[in-house]
Amino acid sequence: MELKRPRNEFPIDDSLDELERLAETAGLAVVGRAVQHVERINPATLIGKGKLNEIIASRADTPFDVVLFDEELHPNQQREIETAFEGADIKVLDRTALILDIFAQHARTKEGALQVELAQYEYRLPRLTRMWTHLARQAGGASGRGGTGGVGLRGPGERQLELDRREIRARIAHLKRQIEEIRKQRGEHRRKRKREGLPVVAIVGYTNAGKSTLLNALTGISHPERSEAESKDGARHGQGRGVYVADELFATLDPTTRRVKLPSGSEALFTDTVGFIQKLPTQLVAAFRATLEEITEADVLLHVLDASHPNAREQARAVEETLEEIGAGGKPVVMALNKVDKETRRQVDKWIVTQDDFERDGNAARISALKGQGLDALLALIEQAIAEEMIELRVRIPYSANELAALFHQRGIVEREEFTEQGTIIEGKIAASLIKRFARYGTQIDTDEH
Repeated sequence: MELKRPRNEFPIDDSLDELERLAETAGLAVVGRAVQHVERINPATLIGKGKLNEIIASRADTPFDVVLFDEELHPNQQREIETAFEGADIKVLDRTALILDIFAQHARTKEGALQVELAQYEYRLPRLTRMWTHLARQAGGASGRGGTGGVGLRGPGERQLELDRREIRARIAHLKRQIEEIRKQRGEHRRKRKREGLPVVAIVGYTNAGKSTLLNALTGISHPERSEAESKDGARHGQGRGVYVADELFATLDPTTRRVKLPSGSEALFTDTVGFIQKLPTQLVAAFRATLEEITEADVLLHVLDASHPNAREQARAVEETLEEIGAGGKPVVMALNKVDKETRRQVDKWIVTQDDFERDGNAARISALKGQGLDALLALIEQAIAEEMIELRVRIPYSANELAALFHQRGIVEREEFTEQGTIIEGKIAASLIKRFARYGTQIDTDEH
């Protein structure tokens, strides 16, 4: 179901197409759809009684046992709709429940499973009625790591669903404590990376835009099967196996970090992150705070966009809105207009999305992550964005501290170098996190001088 509401960025049919793709990813087969144009939402059932009765009657010709809504349902609306089916074994789910279910399937690490479980409990707590848990028993609850329970019920299984609210709230508090520990560990990883002076690039974008394919292409790794251990701590720097890639929504849930060599020869850390989607559940945004901080703490964001998608502009806006929501809206962004290999004859002269659509000071590049096209130009833009975030510095490093001169070459950008009797004079740019190491040997350059 989709309500026609003026604030919906996506056209109705396109939003329903996406909902169908979500349903298929969750393991459902869609047999029909319905749209209602309303001026006022029915507080009891969201849609009008006539439309609801029409849907109920349609079971005679097209049997179904799940009704999906593209809008989030209030608990009372979900109960009223289920009651309207008069005892039939019908599950009523909304887009949020569907996305949470997919996340439960794809959470392969302890960190991912904890965050998904927290989001599911937060969503389900107000919906734990006797009627709802009886559906859980019928479906056969499954574990939080993507078991075989019914769609919308994966994650906390039957036993957990039947706990009283007090016990569930205690479980939520316990999960929050565990996730807070993970958040602290991630923070320590980031502090260590900052001490190394390696810039961090967070790869962001709409789900299935090609983020994981791009990271594999940048590191020269082919597409692997899914490996649970690959992104266990989210900060492994070795090249090892690549990031799991699949043509499905939310194929990547747990973040993976890799070293990537830039055109100048220096290196940066690129982190593949979970994809965004329109109407991203607020429970997920809150529960995945530890993971999303990989984005908010990055130096540069690499926004990967499926430029061949008919809703590319809407997808870009959805990503930008989510970045604003998590506090990363002001970060420097490089756009990767991906999937140029899907260009068709009709699109040769006029692309659905062109470089001009998203070009901000020349920071957009057309690429094909799958074919490896345009990656050099993209890396050059990323290196330029990183350089713009660095601090200009002039230092005279004594030969007794040559390790600092080497560090400047490895982690910074050397614009001028001179060898004198007193030491090596270097002018260039260095990451703000490394400034303290050079403080006794130089001064920051006033950019107004240039």
